[in-house]
Amino acid sequence: MQTENINTNNSALDGKSIAIISYLTIIGWIIAYVMHNNSKTQLGAFHLRQSLFLMLTGFATAIAQSLFLFIPILGWLISILLYLVLLGLFVLWILGLIAAINGEEKKVPVLGDKAQEILKGIQ
Repeated sequence: MQTENINTNNSALDGKSIAIISYLTIIGWIIAYVMHNNSKTQLGAFHLRQSLFLMLTGFATAIAQSLFLFIPILGWLISILLYLVLLGLFVLWILGLIAAINGEEKKVPVLGDKAQEILKGIQ
């Protein structure tokens, strides 16, 4: 009975560690993914999907922003708007990281449902 409790706590700790590490850069995400393959948890999979979607969205937004910089006036205005989108993604990243630290499966606002739907292959 005692070992069952230890295994449950160890699994919960692994899931929480995977969730937190997944938000720390792309290298952290890869490390968390490898750790997740060794001990799969629902919490780990949830945050792997959330963090990957935030990273990919941020990367695509940054590329679009850099492309719009070459277009005078209108492109600069669009680039400023995309900068604000990147700031919003940073706030969502912080919210996701806080949820991972607390061990919660809390979706990030606006993008959370889409992230779970698109990346449902990560289990």
